[in-house]
Amino acid sequence: MTTSKKSFNIKKGDEVLVIAGKDKGAQGKVIGVLRDEDRVIVEGVNRVKKHTKVQDQGGRAGTTGGIITTEAPIHVSNVMLLEDGKPVRVGFRRDTVTKRRPDGSTYEAERSVRVSRKSGKEI
Repeated sequence: MTTSKKSFNIKKGDEVLVIAGKDKGAQGKVIGVLRDEDRVIVEGVNRVKKHTKVQDQGGRAGTTGGIITTEAPIHVSNVMLLEDGKPVRVGFRRDTVTKRRPDGSTYEAERSVRVSRKSGKEI
């Protein structure tokens, strides 16, 4: 079984728009990416209530129990990247860059960058 890293158009810190599901139309910041499950966690979207137990570890170290509201992951296909407040599709472009070695010499290398399909600008 090969374990290859999946390529995602969405990264942590991106501003996204939810395009499907119960929170359709909501905007938020990506606070986590779960590559293995094809899911992202978006701030303020898909909020669920979790019941937590009291964990007594002696003294003040224990956590209090109760109901905590937290964000649950949503599928990456249900979000779209925002650029200047408008949803855009994401493309990739290979740019040639000059890199410097520790000894001071330079060499040419390629770097993959995300670009907006609408404007062509780098994201």
